[in-house]
Amino acid sequence: MNPELSTLNLSVGIDLGGTNIKAALVDTQSAKTLVTLSKPTRDGEFEGAMPRFALTVREIVHEFEAQAGGKLAVGLSAPGLANPDGRCIEWMPGRMHGLEKFDWSAFLERDCRVLNDAHAALLGEVWAGAAQNARDAFMLTLGTGVGGAIWSGGRLLQGKIGRAGHLGHLSVDSNAPCDDFNTPGSLEDAIGNQTIAQRGEGRYPTTHALLDAYAAGDEHAKKVWLTSVRHLAAAIASLINVLDPEVVILGGGIAVGAKDRLFVPLQQMLDTFEWRPGGNQARIVPAELGDSAGCLGSVFNLLNR
Repeated sequence: MNPELSTLNLSVGIDLGGTNIKAALVDTQSAKTLVTLSKPTRDGEFEGAMPRFALTVREIVHEFEAQAGGKLAVGLSAPGLANPDGRCIEWMPGRMHGLEKFDWSAFLERDCRVLNDAHAALLGEVWAGAAQNARDAFMLTLGTGVGGAIWSGGRLLQGKIGRAGHLGHLSVDSNAPCDDFNTPGSLEDAIGNQTIAQRGEGRYPTTHALLDAYAAGDEHAKKVWLTSVRHLAAAIASLINVLDPEVVILGGGIAVGAKDRLFVPLQQMLDTFEWRPGGNQARIVPAELGDSAGCLGSVFNLLNR
């Protein structure tokens, strides 16, 4: 037992991703991560009928408990739609084999609360990051795809089946082809890295390469990037009208890499698009917690069921 940890209120936060499992031992009084771990997910590997990632999660929990000197509650986030009872991910087709309907409380033999990963990232920012003290906020994560989550009236908006917050699958061009979720011209397709080859006419292998060309003054890159940012600005302005947030948080690899190349033109476009009755204006801010957001949000969800 580590004597420095033994007197604290501790819980374990797990962010189960397709590539890596990120984990944190969290002080629930201060919302601080005390110890962190990251291990490969090894999606598709099984030991008998058991997915390897489940065994790794259990190993991590036991490792943290050895340091804390006692049994700990666990909050876990993962891709897909979480069951309303919070015991499992109910729907996650195509990858993370073995995750669907896997009962984490039964497997870990303790209290374990399960949540969608984008929902968890927003809860982390609400608890200890860019949305602290906000009662109304939403988050967009810009990466390979576009994720999202909504904090409304001081609670996470999950909807009937956990589908709420899939903000990347709103339409910004009804005449464009449908995305993987059958949404025509989705925000995800407009700015997500998975469509950069089509949007950039094959000139840029990644969004980061597009941004480098844009920063160097390439006119074609400027047109491609600012078109994507315009779609994002239109989507954010529309969501502001629907959700009336105090703050809009942008995270994910694209937002982190772009910095002012995203936030400056985005704010300029929102100065045109956003409806601001009485001068009220939503703040557009970068996410603050990085890789720890999902772990912290998973613990926050555990504490605030």
